[in-house]
Amino acid sequence: MIATVVNAIAIILGTLVGLTLRKGFSEKMKDTVFTAAGCITLVLGMQMAFKTGHVLALALALFIGGIWGTWMDVEGAVFRFGEVLKRRFAKGEEGSSFAYGFLNASVLFCAGAMALVGSFRAGVEGDYSILLTKSVLDGFISVLFAGAMGVGVAFSALAVLVYQGALTLLSVRIAHLVTETMLSELTAVGGVLVLMIGLNLLELRKIRTGDFLPALLVTVAFVLLFPYVPFL
Repeated sequence: MIATVVNAIAIILGTLVGLTLRKGFSEKMKDTVFTAAGCITLVLGMQMAFKTGHVLALALALFIGGIWGTWMDVEGAVFRFGEVLKRRFAKGEEGSSFAYGFLNASVLFCAGAMALVGSFRAGVEGDYSILLTKSVLDGFISVLFAGAMGVGVAFSALAVLVYQGALTLLSVRIAHLVTETMLSELTAVGGVLVLMIGLNLLELRKIRTGDFLPALLVTVAFVLLFPYVPFL
């Protein structure tokens, strides 16, 4: 858990730096930061999405997961939770930027392979190197995201603590499920979600990214079915 705590602290520190820099930004400068954050997010998403070796499974997971998430209104639930945090800790934050920053940063910091592999290595082998490297990367990205979306980014540290902490604690019990194929396919689906965040930041299309989060669960089910359904 030590490396996960360091990761959360790095996100908070990066957010504080981003918020400090943001105070002096003009509207034109804020647009520039949004564009930079969007472009970097698109690049990260594409790198992750190309990890898939099962395009049909990826497409079906997004289709089924998206419909499932829309039916459950996952994004709405995340935004409502973000609003609760906002009312409690950031009353001065305007509009929906708090929940938007919380959602986007949480997806970005939890969707990648480094979060999954790093948590398992920390739990099984006591190797914190991957999570510590991720902490540095997340800290720098937090600066950019906070400059674009505000203080909500800091609260993604809660998502990181819960997600990576749970994986670390459960790693011994579920390590046998985390094959190379599982990692690749989860990374690919996470990459598509990150791509959606990039498209939103660039205002190319408004996508309810949160509604696609169940695609991660669908992907786990598909990977477990691969030995029995080879056409996936």
